[in-house]
Amino acid sequence: MKRLPDFLAQQHDARDPNPWLALYLDQSTPLPDPVKQAWLTDSSSMSRQFLLPFVRPLARTLIVLIQIAKVVVPRRWSASRTLHWLLAEGLKRLVSPEANWLVMRHFHLGSQILAFVAKNAPSQVTTSPLTPMVLDDLKDDLFLKHDLNLFNFVIRLNQALRESDQTLVPVREPDFSMIEEPPLALDDLPQGLLNKIDLQTAIECFTPIYQLFLTDNDFWRAANSLQLDETIGIYCATILDAPQHLILLNNKHPLVPLSTLRAGYRLVVHGLSTEMLHALLVQMKAQQAARRSRDAAA
Repeated sequence: MKRLPDFLAQQHDARDPNPWLALYLDQSTPLPDPVKQAWLTDSSSMSRQFLLPFVRPLARTLIVLIQIAKVVVPRRWSASRTLHWLLAEGLKRLVSPEANWLVMRHFHLGSQILAFVAKNAPSQVTTSPLTPMVLDDLKDDLFLKHDLNLFNFVIRLNQALRESDQTLVPVREPDFSMIEEPPLALDDLPQGLLNKIDLQTAIECFTPIYQLFLTDNDFWRAANSLQLDETIGIYCATILDAPQHLILLNNKHPLVPLSTLRAGYRLVVHGLSTEMLHALLVQMKAQQAARRSRDAAA
């Protein structure tokens, strides 16, 4: 059995309260306990405490230097397959199991959320779900496909709505059939001696690598796809008629592009926002099922 993280294993000391325990016990943000435990275990690691402060400024310096270098590199040069091989191998060999679990979950959750919007939209729109089961599945250009899927979905949805002269509206009984927990087990992820790097440090390291092996246009699009958090959040809030749940989205206005220097931090926020939105949909699906069960019994 996996050892409990220190913030759960230790006794609470009122004279020296553990901040990670406070965040874990707090229920103001919608996250299931296993996800919150994995997130906080990763966030409270020594890697994040001692390695991230050194890695982050170096990574941002590299982003600037690579941007300068790309002035003389052919505009269409890229090596996406090499990039995704490096990312998948880096995750397998160096990154913590909690971080890898959260990365793998993200593809499933994002696909389910887009499917939820598509299913409850008044106009038909197709989606392209990404559901990797092992880290090697990421080698099939999955990070790039994830960014493309998001922009393509927004374009297709709004083209369909415009053509039919319709808009998203609240749905009295939303279809939650696609919302479920991904079939991914944390214990199945690599747990070698070197699998210690936390999620935020890994993302900061991978961001300049991502920039190096993609075209400038691909990297810019990937960075700015993070600003569509509000867009997808608004779609879901409209369908659910629950605008109050937008309060924790803070990747800023999608019409105001931000510098790529903070792409690593914004990607972490994007991942957490996706987890919380999915958790909210899981809760509402359960509430709908309970209500229908009561109505049937009555």
